Amino acid sequence: MVLAFDRNKRLLLSAGAAGALAALMSACTTSPTRPDVAAGPSPAGGPVPHPEPPRYTGEQPPAAPREFRAAWVSTVANIDWPSRSNAPPAKQQAEAIAILDRARALNLNAIVLQVRPSADAIYPSKLEPWSEFLTGRSGKEPVPAWDPLQFWIAQAHARGLELHAWFNPYRARHGAARTPLAKDHIANTTPQAVKTYGKLLWMDPGEEAASQHTLSVILDVVRRYDIDGVHMDDYFYPYPIEAPAASGGEAAALDTPSWQKPEVEFPDQPSWQRYVRGGGTLDRASWRRQNVDRLIEQIYLGIRREKAWVKFGISPFGIGRPDRRPRGIAGFSQYDKLYADAELWLQKGWLDYLAPQLYWPIAQAPQAYPVLLDYWLAQNTRGRHVWPGLFTSRVADGSAKPFGPNEIVQQIDVTRSRPAAQGHVHFSIAPLMQNRGGLYDRLKAMSYPSAALVPASPWLGDRAPEAPTVTVKRGENGLAVAFGTAKNAVTFAIWARYGDEWRFTVAPAGGGEVVLRDLAGVPARSVVVTAVDRVGNESLRVSAKV
Repeated sequence: MVLAFDRNKRLLLSAGAAGALAALMSACTTSPTRPDVAAGPSPAGGPVPHPEPPRYTGEQPPAAPREFRAAWVSTVANIDWPSRSNAPPAKQQAEAIAILDRARALNLNAIVLQVRPSADAIYPSKLEPWSEFLTGRSGKEPVPAWDPLQFWIAQAHARGLELHAWFNPYRARHGAARTPLAKDHIANTTPQAVKTYGKLLWMDPGEEAASQHTLSVILDVVRRYDIDGVHMDDYFYPYPIEAPAASGGEAAALDTPSWQKPEVEFPDQPSWQRYVRGGGTLDRASWRRQNVDRLIEQIYLGIRREKAWVKFGISPFGIGRPDRRPRGIAGFSQYDKLYADAELWLQKGWLDYLAPQLYWPIAQAPQAYPVLLDYWLAQNTRGRHVWPGLFTSRVADGSAKPFGPNEIVQQIDVTRSRPAAQGHVHFSIAPLMQNRGGLYDRLKAMSYPSAALVPASPWLGDRAPEAPTVTVKRGENGLAVAFGTAKNAVTFAIWARYGDEWRFTVAPAGGGEVVLRDLAGVPARSVVVTAVDRVGNESLRVSAKV
């Protein structure tokens, strides 16, 4: 995840954000999730024209719209949350609620929350210290005591949002850190596994103690928390830094030719020599990739053993292997520099979704968004999800190459024109909170006027949940829809009929009753409801009318 945005990191967290019910009702409008658009253009052909949403009419509504719509929430360096590290818990909670309300009002359906920024934790852990980005000092407990991760999960689920826990696998200290590391930090408890690289501390992927520690941390969260997904970013071996400079190279990797300059070698000589002395036959680059591959496989298998419904997603740098790239694509090689063989992980099925960071505009030919998206879709031979990451933070950010707000809308349209791509992730939530360049308004009106379900993951299970019991009653405020229990359901998908038109919304299971308000004086007169489980399976439909 490129994190070169410190000057733009502050959120405009609005006070008095709408409650969950009001946000739910604001979602009750009409739009398809996947417009019927012809196959995408070449970069020279310009963006896909934004389609007009159709109206859904007829005696029965269509299938529920599906699209993964998420935003990353960065805790490192307080980019997104909390706005400052030493804020009291009540303020941090209010900021979290404002983010979740904003996401729900925009009809997003998932949040990817950074819970491990630098071998530390934003939740109580016996394995790693509290993060200074939460409490102001490494190892310091929040006062009064609270569990931020549990709070985020509960509040997200109450709004019908998935919560994916985002882990940085190897970083041990960020350049923005200011306080001494706690005694129980891995750099102090297992110093041989941690190396200094520029302004960073980095766990050596060649050290078994480092990989096993990361695996233990992730599986501990999977066991203890009701998360919907485990998420890893693009930081495997560190982005190379320019010799003799000592600054991070992740931002430079987005541009050329800065990524071609001489680099400081990562100091993993002890673990490499140990491998060679033990009879290892791989060259150093292949050995490094093997170290990362083993951790990815272990995490995926470990999650499956613990909770089969928890999705595992990875967000690699967006340009593929040099030997497989489409003609005309050029740029930084994560395969050679970060030792991340993302193509292999897709083809082995070691993940449930890939969110490649496609952080370039549609018209930038050497890194053209449509061409890169098609590349990753072609690598997806196991039929996993491919949900590209969008560089939403580049919109009107004051940089030398800002995106206009239409760039993100058009990238969403391009993605929707590929039937094999059913979602996307915004980096990050900040520009959506700020409505930077009017982007929130554009997305609400043009891209997300209706809710959508997260696409199903049938390889994680394909047994449908029980159908819900549904009763409706006309009241002063609209049509009250009450739900009975439905085993294994986490969400209810609701089609409501207003006159001749069907409109779609969702509600969290366990919420009791939803009121569908009149729209332009037209009351809802019937509903069609399904129950949806943790991996996206839908029950049989249940109809009810006044």
